[in-house]
Amino acid sequence: MIPTTRAILILLLAAPIIALGTWFKAMEWVGWVYALLVILLFYMDWYLAGRVDRFEVARLHDTKLSLGVDNPVTINLRNRSRRGTSFTVRDEAPEQFRIETRLLSGEAQPLGAWEGIYHVQPLRRGDYQFGDISLRWLGPLRLVLRQGRVKAANPVKVYPNLMDVRKYDLMLRRNRLQEIGLRNTRMFGEGTEFERLREYLPDDEYRRINWKATARRHRPVTIQYQTERSQNVMAVLDTGRMMQSPVADIAKLDYAVNAVLLLGYVATGKGDRVGVMSFADDVSHYLAPRQGRGQFYRMLEVLYGVDAQQIEPNYRKALTYLAAKQRRRALIVIFTDLSSGASMESLVAQVSLLARSSLPLVVTISDPDVHKASEQQPHDSLTVYQRATARQMLDERKVILDTLRKRGVLTLDVPANQLSMAVINRYLELKGRMIL
Repeated sequence: MIPTTRAILILLLAAPIIALGTWFKAMEWVGWVYALLVILLFYMDWYLAGRVDRFEVARLHDTKLSLGVDNPVTINLRNRSRRGTSFTVRDEAPEQFRIETRLLSGEAQPLGAWEGIYHVQPLRRGDYQFGDISLRWLGPLRLVLRQGRVKAANPVKVYPNLMDVRKYDLMLRRNRLQEIGLRNTRMFGEGTEFERLREYLPDDEYRRINWKATARRHRPVTIQYQTERSQNVMAVLDTGRMMQSPVADIAKLDYAVNAVLLLGYVATGKGDRVGVMSFADDVSHYLAPRQGRGQFYRMLEVLYGVDAQQIEPNYRKALTYLAAKQRRRALIVIFTDLSSGASMESLVAQVSLLARSSLPLVVTISDPDVHKASEQQPHDSLTVYQRATARQMLDERKVILDTLRKRGVLTLDVPANQLSMAVINRYLELKGRMIL
């Protein structure tokens, strides 16, 4: 039982009455009787507030939470009592999640229902556990708060980002992909196979207008053709130690995993065969390219279990293994981090060999902290050292990327928050140009 501010003020009124007992003896007894009555009212209010089972409480959320984005969690409450009340709900979400708020407040009408939503942002993939739900509600006299706990513990899995996949699907159906950062790539290559009819857009060619469909619908309708299907796309994930470094509290590997997942969804939707491979000092996962949405879900399960390791990646071993497995020409998207040394020389050599039979694309995540450090104004020895080190890292990175480009290897170096859309744009561009 927790007294409210109102209750404490009412109880404190007994103090001046008791103080008057200094001059009027009877007032002291009046004060004590008053205090006793107030305390009795407290217990009456506590009793009338009812137990926690007067509420029916449930937590609703996706069975698979998405990494690095805000996932909605809904608390549904139904008041079984004929008395309304004000209440506060505290949900025990996993401590490892970033949470905007842990407290929700509301009004429960007599025999009424209430719904509250808050968001959690997981920062790592894996298995987690929600705890119980705590409630605190007012008595009918608004003198005390009663509290209780509702058993609601349940496990939850955090997967790569599925929110981007759903958003892509929604915008594709509405023909509004540009709103999520995807560029229109229809100008790169004609395509000859009919895909669908859709509403005319200002930059469509007039010769693509379907006049019969336009007459039926009373608005301009154009034909959209598709480029060649059944091409191979292979996503290769470096899970070495450099991919553990965080950007905005999320590991670079997790940004790469999210991008691979969205790439797999888009590419399978385009009719391509998509596969995935992960490696560090050895190949840890290999999923051969296949078509269909079933392959997307197989990729999802593989990517759920991918973890970074505290070792240097062995590019020679991994890409030699890939070359032996993947003999058909394919777009090979390699997600890695760049650092100077023998491992980078191995990357350049092996990717250059891949470029003879396939189309490799090396994707890296730029670190905004490094760029910020390289531009800071030095005002002491520490900032001088930080600036010099950051500039050296950026120069070495530029040299590696330039070397790869000179050897016919495509590169993509973007900030973490732009990675997924940048990879999809490059994939659509290459497919539209029909150079896969």
